[in-house]
Amino acid sequence: MTAYGKALSLVETPIPGLVVMELPVHGDARGWFKENWQREKMTAQGLADFGPVQNNISFNDAVGTTRGIHAEPWDKWVSVATGRIFGAWVDLREGPSFGTVFTTELDPSRAIFVPRGVGNSYQTLEPDTAYTYLVNDHWSPNASYSFLNLADETAAIEWPIPLAEVEISEKDKNHPRLADVTPIPPKRILVLGAGGQLGLALREAYAGAEHVEFVGRAELDVTAPGLRDARRWRDYGAIINAAAYTAVDAAETAEGRADAWSANATAVANLAAVATEYGITLVHVSSDYVFDGTKAGAYTEDDSFAPLGVYGQTKAAGDLAAATAPRHYIVRTSWVIGEGKNFVRTMASLAERGIDPKVVDDQIGRLTFTSDIAAAIRHLLDSSAPFGTYNVTGDGEAASWADIARAVFSTVGADPERITGVSTEEYFASAAGPISPRPANSVLALEKLTAAGFAPTDWRDALRTSLAAGTGT
Repeated sequence: MTAYGKALSLVETPIPGLVVMELPVHGDARGWFKENWQREKMTAQGLADFGPVQNNISFNDAVGTTRGIHAEPWDKWVSVATGRIFGAWVDLREGPSFGTVFTTELDPSRAIFVPRGVGNSYQTLEPDTAYTYLVNDHWSPNASYSFLNLADETAAIEWPIPLAEVEISEKDKNHPRLADVTPIPPKRILVLGAGGQLGLALREAYAGAEHVEFVGRAELDVTAPGLRDARRWRDYGAIINAAAYTAVDAAETAEGRADAWSANATAVANLAAVATEYGITLVHVSSDYVFDGTKAGAYTEDDSFAPLGVYGQTKAAGDLAAATAPRHYIVRTSWVIGEGKNFVRTMASLAERGIDPKVVDDQIGRLTFTSDIAAAIRHLLDSSAPFGTYNVTGDGEAASWADIARAVFSTVGADPERITGVSTEEYFASAAGPISPRPANSVLALEKLTAAGFAPTDWRDALRTSLAAGTGT
């Protein structure tokens, strides 16, 4: 019997992401009414905002009609219009919850959200039963599906009506047992800029993860027309944009200006459009150069943009574009150190060769190693942290570039007094070609990141580890 007068509420199940929703049903002598799908109220309860694109109805005239167990590569919202059903769900996704079973009855006052890859099956308990389901993708012959036999001994589902007594299709009768099921893989993650410093660190962070795809511009040019058709985007759960134009001074030239705007703004706008259309999480890497560096304290994620040069302007434009995607993480960082040529490697080499450099001492910030950025990105995605902007830099006391150079010299056993501090103006006084202005203060506040459960490494500890491993020399 349908239960009237319930309050809208969400109930967790043993299968991650599979949630039961108790629905208010209003009835009298004329019949009943309910809000079968109410996005605003239901997402406020914690239901995923899964973006349905199709509504299907399954009508069953006989008691005992049994369908399943089918796992599809989309999310599904199942509710009953008339009658009553027994439902059984089995997690067929790759991972530790594979094979977990949950069963319950559904009537017009109870619905269930079935996440992608969870096998679903239904047995009617009343005649003339109809249930509806919303899905957030269209059927495709190129998608990955999985099936489980209704009588699987491992799942051991206790069907109210024995399977020998009910109507089952021949196809459903012949599905494999759990030991032979092909698990549904997780949605893919696309990493752009695979050959750059951060791209290489992300390869390490996702080592062995077959669902992560790394591409460079040769494989996918996100500034070119046709991006929408370049992939089956419904198969992707996240795009990590580790690609960028980072030649800060060259961006002040006519050619560099065009390239910077193309890579740092136009490309991001294109990615945001795809992410919005297909419900993909967009991870975009930002920069301290979106600020002018005049603030007295550390910059927070909410401070207003005030870029000084072309590079900073294009990065600010990219941030604004990325933020249009409903599911986005803007990872703002500074003073990045990764594989290849970098400041730490250069200072260590100078120390070894007996060269005493002049280093800027009127810019302050913290080193940020790409391994920390990659780990933070994976943490945000894996933990489903609230979407938005997060500052990601090394932790610890802020320092000038000259201070960092002295730390490098000390760590490799050289005399730090060999470093001479100079102003930015003096350092670039004899430079040929245009020079982009630098923010004097590049310190970014880390409280939001740590509140999300990620503890960045103190930059001095990371520096020592890098030099000991030989990656900074």
